[in-house]
Amino acid sequence: MSITTLANLIGGHARAPREGAHLDVFEPATGLVFARCPASTAADVDDAVAAANNAAPAWAATPLDVRAAILHRFADLVEGELESFAAAESKDNGKPLSLARNLDIPRAMANLRFFAAAITQWSSEAHPMPGGTLNYTLRQPLGAVACISPWNLPLYLFTWKIAPALAAGNTVVAKPSEVTPFTAWMLGELAAKAGLPDGVLNIVHGHGADIGDHLVGHPGIKAVSFTGSTRTGRSIAAITAPLFRKTSLELGGKNATIVFDDARIDDARLDTIVRSGFANQGEICLCSSRLLVQRSIYDSFRQRYLERVRALTVGDPLHGDTDLGALVSAAHYGKVNDAIATARAEGGTVACGGNAVHPGGRCAQGWFIEPTVIEGLGADTATNRQEIFGPVVTLIPFEDEADAIALANAVDYGLAASLWTDDLSRAHRVSTQLATGIVWVNCWMLRDLRTPFGGVRQSGLGREGGVEALRFFSEAKNICIAMESPQA
Repeated sequence: MSITTLANLIGGHARAPREGAHLDVFEPATGLVFARCPASTAADVDDAVAAANNAAPAWAATPLDVRAAILHRFADLVEGELESFAAAESKDNGKPLSLARNLDIPRAMANLRFFAAAITQWSSEAHPMPGGTLNYTLRQPLGAVACISPWNLPLYLFTWKIAPALAAGNTVVAKPSEVTPFTAWMLGELAAKAGLPDGVLNIVHGHGADIGDHLVGHPGIKAVSFTGSTRTGRSIAAITAPLFRKTSLELGGKNATIVFDDARIDDARLDTIVRSGFANQGEICLCSSRLLVQRSIYDSFRQRYLERVRALTVGDPLHGDTDLGALVSAAHYGKVNDAIATARAEGGTVACGGNAVHPGGRCAQGWFIEPTVIEGLGADTATNRQEIFGPVVTLIPFEDEADAIALANAVDYGLAASLWTDDLSRAHRVSTQLATGIVWVNCWMLRDLRTPFGGVRQSGLGREGGVEALRFFSEAKNICIAMESPQA
């Protein structure tokens, strides 16, 4: 099998790492190496930041419609190679090919197009004062910014960061996850063809431990946007806070789905609830890993839910009927297996799943785990408090509305929740009391790109999406003009 060697994108050119070292990139479904990405060092980061700062003045002065046109061309180029991008995303991440084709890559294209359009419609504010004085606010680019994206939705979240940063007139030094670098590299290969000037987008690959701290603390970086673990987010905040550097942190979640006994759970709604726990092997920060069900319907709901979970297929991501593919890495596969063992040790009962899967054939050595449902654990257990980020859901009964809210909020995270009820008053009442940044009512994962995205508590700092993202990637400047000359 041929192995592709990736390169950094620095100053508009493909660049091998200065020290010549590379990291193996594994296909999760097979456990085999299929690519090598640069093991960059601080020197490579320095080169990328220098290139970004050199390109910053001209890009900031580029008219909005020109920036927008370039982002639209970027999206068109990705669309023209949609099948290649989807195949690469599936191979790199382990997710089903159908998911990459129907969700990840189209959403990456939508990110580019949305912010291309949004920047041309972004208006300023004006505040007249008595006596003819006028205040108006400019939103100016920051300069060179750092965008660090995770491994679970590689191109989807990579474009979610770079698109608003570029649209707002900033230059970017982006670091994709070294676990799943392939589609970010593919996107970088299209940068010049899209018309992006040299140095406006720079992509540096490597271990976070080797280059992450240097990038976020670099004096040439004006802001940091990070999506990843709470532990890494805490480390980034410790570096950027003393520098008074703008920082956006989209971190972990331990999300709850709450099913009240007044909810009509038909087959379509049940499918959505199941998907909310196991989509992308549970490797989505918005997945609901705690399923709270009102005790009066617990037994009947449980039976239907478990039947639907047991029907999910785990196997080769290339097969059209595969629901769950492989976990992203050997390390993460071990982490999720350890979490299941912890749940058993805490006294939990595995209602279904709980085992490794060996599909055979080309996937004989891949990292697959059954969709797993665990019962019988209290809110204070590690299983119900710590993020697992895999195909593991806990079933928890609750008595009434107050109990449901207390259980949902009994974690250190606060990213998202989904609420199932046919009582509109209850929907509004409970939504306001959930300590999360996002609440879905009778749905899950419906995303309008105009709305703010982010969490509270250990789920992060700041908001992304729509105007929130453009505000983050710009600096407000108020200008006050006395329209009439003062009297002598």
